[in-house]
Amino acid sequence: MRFYTNAHTFYCGIDLHARSMYVCIIDHQGEVRLHRNMKAEPEPLLDALAPFRDDIVVGVECIFTWYWLADLCDQQAVPFILGHALYMKAVHGGKAKNDRIDSRKIAALIRGGTFPTACVYPAAMRATRDLLRRRNNLTRKRAELISHVQNTNSQYNMEPFAGKIAYAADRDGVIERFADPNVRMSVTVDLELISRLDAVKKKLELHILHNARRHDPQALHLLRTVPGIGPIISLVILYEIGDIDRFERVQDFASYARLVKCAKESAGKRHGTGGAKIGNARLKWRSPRRPSCSSGAIRRGWRSRRSWRRSTARPRPCRSSPTSPAGPSTTCCGAARRLIWRGFWAHEREGAVQPHV
Repeated sequence: MRFYTNAHTFYCGIDLHARSMYVCIIDHQGEVRLHRNMKAEPEPLLDALAPFRDDIVVGVECIFTWYWLADLCDQQAVPFILGHALYMKAVHGGKAKNDRIDSRKIAALIRGGTFPTACVYPAAMRATRDLLRRRNNLTRKRAELISHVQNTNSQYNMEPFAGKIAYAADRDGVIERFADPNVRMSVTVDLELISRLDAVKKKLELHILHNARRHDPQALHLLRTVPGIGPIISLVILYEIGDIDRFERVQDFASYARLVKCAKESAGKRHGTGGAKIGNARLKWRSPRRPSCSSGAIRRGWRSRRSWRRSTARPRPCRSSPTSPAGPSTTCCGAARRLIWRGFWAHEREGAVQPHV
């Protein structure tokens, strides 16, 4: 958790919504100088900030509508900070809660140096990152359609498909399996949507790749040299990280990718772990945490292959529990951390990738 600790003469906290926002401006002594509701538009906000433009910082909680506000502050040379939504417990812990109270609390958090910051993603790469996330949504819809075809085949107790219907070459004869015309129509709709999504995804991936080569070709090339990182994973790592300099250590990067379990301790006693939802979920999805994710570092890189064979050939005790064997899931966790480590160094340094981690 990182806090914004810079001192200013005035502090502006905004409780932002899609069509409206509540603005609160306080001075360095904590006195409220402005506190009112207004439309979520540039002109009213600039008019409200005009008397305090000499030394003011604007802070807002990270919700889906912050893009235009960050761009406006950047154009007007006004310092802008983004609050981490899961860390801002003070906003949600009061007895009463409304927009007026929330904006006042945000301004007070900034003034007190306890405003938890999130990354303000660069505007030049922001739209491409959203496009890549949209591709992930299309991939999930495609998987749902494939699952529906397979479930329909099992529903009528038919023989399993000879190949994987995820590939277009293995879809021949799938519709002819079913005698009922209504079932045939249902499967036909699924297969047509799958084919259409394949074409859309291919076009989308090509467009994203062209943007990546324009935004940061060096980092993209270095990421592709890491064993276990393919075309899509390299794009995900490139766009989900943004500026690698915001991570001081590789451990911070692993935590951001949700590959670290944070312990909760008090008076020398451990009370489990927490923070499972804090971090970038898309980086975690692209890490080989499960045996099914064999397209990543599990099947590539000599160290991962050797670890996989050793763990599956003869179970051995793991460190946490001497009586429980370490199996594929433990190996996947280790491979995920190594993959993240290598990706960090490939993104961080303009040289050869660190081979042994």
